[in-house]
Amino acid sequence: MRYLSLLVLLFLASYASAQKNVIDKIIAVVGEEIVLKSDIENQFLHEQSQGLVNSSTDSRTRILENLLVQKLLVAQAKIDSIEVTDTEVENALNSQLEQYVQHIGSRERLETYFGKSYEDIKNEMRNPLREQMITQRMQSKIVENVRVTPSEVRYFYRKFNKDSLPEVPDKYEIQQIVIKPRISDTEKERIRNRLRDFREEILAGKQTFNTLAVLYSEDPGSAAKGGELGYQTKSALAPAFAEAAFSLKPGRVSKIVETEFGFHILQYIDRQGDKVNVRHILLRPRISDEERQEAIQHLDTVLTYIHDGKATFEEAAAYFSMDKKTRNNGGLIFNEEDADSKLPRETIEGEMARQVNKLKVGEISSPFLDQTRTGEEYKVIKIKAYYPSHTANLDDDWISFENGLKSKKQQEVLDKWIKEKQANTYIHIDEDYKNSKFHYDGWFK
Repeated sequence: MRYLSLLVLLFLASYASAQKNVIDKIIAVVGEEIVLKSDIENQFLHEQSQGLVNSSTDSRTRILENLLVQKLLVAQAKIDSIEVTDTEVENALNSQLEQYVQHIGSRERLETYFGKSYEDIKNEMRNPLREQMITQRMQSKIVENVRVTPSEVRYFYRKFNKDSLPEVPDKYEIQQIVIKPRISDTEKERIRNRLRDFREEILAGKQTFNTLAVLYSEDPGSAAKGGELGYQTKSALAPAFAEAAFSLKPGRVSKIVETEFGFHILQYIDRQGDKVNVRHILLRPRISDEERQEAIQHLDTVLTYIHDGKATFEEAAAYFSMDKKTRNNGGLIFNEEDADSKLPRETIEGEMARQVNKLKVGEISSPFLDQTRTGEEYKVIKIKAYYPSHTANLDDDWISFENGLKSKKQQEVLDKWIKEKQANTYIHIDEDYKNSKFHYDGWFK
């Protein structure tokens, strides 16, 4: 959708180094929101540095219109009391900056690139990022009730000019059987004892939860932030973790919780509606070479059952696989973003990709190690089906057409909303843009 991914990079504008040369003035007013010349110029310069635009006035007009739409959404979000918390902003800000640092190489190189300290960059990014997050949340609310029916999908497909149907890249359907190395009782007790010691130090006031999380937590996404996860719904958390998080009281530290990720202790921070914010310390048990070998032998035994005809791959997945997401559907892997079992070749990574490249349809791999978010897993995979690149059709690409139609309907709903808000909102735009060609009529009244 044109504006559902609206202004993903716009928050960069507020700290682009070129802004020092911009003489600022107000270009537009939308309700109580303003658009500055520097907002437009900084985004233009950023896009130009990426080779995305030329020097035409059309590019600045497009950027201005994107900003005008954003301001409409922000104004409505205030009316609807749609907000993002400081914690959510900080988590997104830290995550974004971590990506920049990884991309450019170090904090020092990032500071040199922008000519500012890391903290200054962070401070200048904060408000634009908050506005972007509010905008996205408002957009989601506007289109949240859009649905499509099977008959609509079929009609959508029939309307396509057959010469204009897109080319679909190679895709695979892959099944897996996952065995996770057994963790010894001795190792589990070692981890529990360590977390008990942490808990006692926190409760006795000898150490803060934040400090211990920074020093010892093995969750790379939260350790540097003192273990803080930000506001999460129950469905976004592992079941045992969610139960503990939502039952905690202010200031309390949980007992030890075991999940597929390892062992945790949690500390309550805050709760807002159906979301809770907690800190946690994660410790992962160490796996011995003996336990790794045991997992491989287990998989070898499963393979023997399959090759000897004692079980189908699907039956073996249901009976032996330790992956909860796939074992009940014959081991079939689904794309989590669109629930499609047909995985584009380019999305298959690491050792899984190397195994896929070796196999033909119907063939089963040898056991291999796959490093996942939950730790070490040993797998065998089977190529259930291969879909070579082809012109899109309804039989093979139903989900793609369904998602395409839903996106189209969402855009139509958003377009209608924008036009209604244009009519009912005070809008003033600088006369320099009066003859510009906007996507939406109605900016000038």
